[in-house]
Amino acid sequence: MSYDLIVVGSGPGGYVAAIRASQLGMKTAIIEKAELGGICLNWGCIPTKALLKSASVFEYINHASDFGINIKSADADFPAIIKRSREVANGMSNGIQFLMKKNKIDVIKGTAKLKPGKKIDVTGDDKKVTEYTATNIIIATGARSRELPNLPQDGKKIIGYREAMSLPKLPKKMVVVGSGAIGSEFAYFYNAMGVDVTIVEFLPNIVPLEDEDVSKQLERSFKKAGLKVMTSSSVESVDTKGTGCKVTVKTKKGEEIIDCDIVLSAVGIKSNIENIGLEEVGIVTDKDKIIVNDYYQTNIPGYFAIGDVVPGPALAHVASAEGIICVEKIKGMHVEPLDYGNIPGCTYCSPEVASVGMTEKAAKEAGYEVKVGKFPFSASGKASAAGHKDGFVKLIFDAKYGELLGGHMIGYNVTEMVAELVAVRKLETTGHELIKTVHPHPTMSEAVMEAAAAAYDEVIHM
Repeated sequence: MSYDLIVVGSGPGGYVAAIRASQLGMKTAIIEKAELGGICLNWGCIPTKALLKSASVFEYINHASDFGINIKSADADFPAIIKRSREVANGMSNGIQFLMKKNKIDVIKGTAKLKPGKKIDVTGDDKKVTEYTATNIIIATGARSRELPNLPQDGKKIIGYREAMSLPKLPKKMVVVGSGAIGSEFAYFYNAMGVDVTIVEFLPNIVPLEDEDVSKQLERSFKKAGLKVMTSSSVESVDTKGTGCKVTVKTKKGEEIIDCDIVLSAVGIKSNIENIGLEEVGIVTDKDKIIVNDYYQTNIPGYFAIGDVVPGPALAHVASAEGIICVEKIKGMHVEPLDYGNIPGCTYCSPEVASVGMTEKAAKEAGYEVKVGKFPFSASGKASAAGHKDGFVKLIFDAKYGELLGGHMIGYNVTEMVAELVAVRKLETTGHELIKTVHPHPTMSEAVMEAAAAAYDEVIHM
């Protein structure tokens, strides 16, 4: 079979690229060895948000008296929570199947191996190998949980994010290694479920890519919720010989041993670039990534790569944007390279974290003279009414031109608010224009306007 485009991998990069190609009149196929939708829909973004929603509802019930409602008691039915999460994921995966049919995209089940001459061998479940050819091939094979030599995952006591989404029963104690988005979200979820959770972070701050003020606020909120947080610490070894785990943690003060039932390794991801034929085709890689140009062309004509297998933030929305740019360039349309400096990042723990652009430290290190405005949710009417006063919005402006260099939020529902800042930066809106943009009252989003006003000494409600 021959196609205009074959996409290898059906995650949010691959399936979006395939749909856009079909819209543009290309005869398209997608190859997937597991579930349509990839990790994001099946074992990542979507099912985790379902788990986090259950945790949020449970927390609301446990704090119902704060809202004038008396509830005798509530129990978390952990298997039912896991079941709901899986059902949500399955529903989304079925939705992708519908989109493939609607857009007349051929779905090829099996494991792909790239070959020279724009050919792909696909091995099906029956071990039968079928060869396909395409004018263009997009590699979108994604990534998996990274394993450290001193934290080998056995799927039972030392687990990755995948097992954390489908544990048969709730552990009593858990150690989470790594405090990026995955680590922080699972730490919040299991703590909300009543598990004794300890986070171990190698760097000085949790959510280390965020602005320092945000990291410190999240640590305060986590500790208030009963989470133990160990920063500037590293897991040296895990003894799994007994019924549980003995985790040896190296801290500034010396070594400490923590007993727990399960260790969740959330130390990053590893690109799926092995055994897919890159070497045979001659595609260049570096530091676990496929090297591409601004339009995702590899060094071999006709072979492209997007998503977690190329350099850049390993985020679903980045992969989708890259897929669209890649396909439109293949089609000969006028496209602009993706602005990686204007990509929003979100962490869906409680309080939520969302940001875009430079941190205050990065802006100063880049030589900018900055104006910084911060508005706490404790001064927000909507946040008080909602019972979510933790957190703030922090905006960093270039003092010379008024450009928004970075926006950082921590608080209730801020992941729904950050897109305003992405648009503001895309449109090169100034701080003064943001102040004069009338925001609805009472809303959490007013804090954006107030933070801008605070940067220019015009804040009203603080």
